[in-house]
Amino acid sequence: MRSFIDRIRGVERDIVQAPDANGSPYYEPQGSEVAVFEAAWRRRLPIMLKGPTGCGKTRFLEYMAHRLSRPLVSVSCHEDLTSADLVGRFLLEGESTVWQDGPLTRAVKAGAICYLDEIVEARTDSTVIIHPLTDHRRRLPIEKRGLEIEAHEDFLLVISYNPGYQTVLKDLKPSTKQRFVAISFHYPSPEVETRIVQNEVAGTDPDLAGRLVAIAGQARALKDHGLDEASSTRSLVYAASLIAAGLNPLEAGEAALVAPLTDDLELAEALREIVKAHLAPA
Repeated sequence: MRSFIDRIRGVERDIVQAPDANGSPYYEPQGSEVAVFEAAWRRRLPIMLKGPTGCGKTRFLEYMAHRLSRPLVSVSCHEDLTSADLVGRFLLEGESTVWQDGPLTRAVKAGAICYLDEIVEARTDSTVIIHPLTDHRRRLPIEKRGLEIEAHEDFLLVISYNPGYQTVLKDLKPSTKQRFVAISFHYPSPEVETRIVQNEVAGTDPDLAGRLVAIAGQARALKDHGLDEASSTRSLVYAASLIAAGLNPLEAGEAALVAPLTDDLELAEALREIVKAHLAPA
């Protein structure tokens, strides 16, 4: 049984998607993010992806890993994640004690892209351990073994976080942020988001995709009026997937675009009215 995510696979996929003809994860560029990432990659500069939940940060990284033909190690950070979970630990094996590398160590050795998703959710010692990998040293200290591992020439560290979701007590220190090249993400334009929904869920009618995007546009306006999280592109894909599976559109909207976003009765009703306005039968 693994206690932490340990995956070195070409590309990880977490939602339904339609790969293009050459098998690359589907991704719609929003601006210069591909060029910035490739420039940072050429110089092996660590990268920080900033943006709201479900706006495409993970998909973008999967796309770039495929584009650059690099293995990708993804770690979903959480409050119990320690530096030992990332670096490794001694384990009992029979009557012997053996060392097991963590996902960060494996990525450093293999020359993979290591993606620490929502890094601020991890414990502070997990953040500190990456600092020597983000400057000219490019070394990973393994204190329990008294070693420092020099990163493979192709190793790249990428982190992500949602700046609008963090509190003062749970945010990256400025000294840590300045160690990274930052790429900011936002929700796509309506035209692009409509194409994304159509590509992610094969057979989705353009009109339906457009109506789902319109729901998200109105729902996002509620974020400044008590809604903690806005409707994400991922949630639109989920709604379209439920409809494609035969669920009534209003029920799909409730399950994907209302219930997951809030427990507040008034906000839920406001979202419900938006869904009805766009998905109710004429």
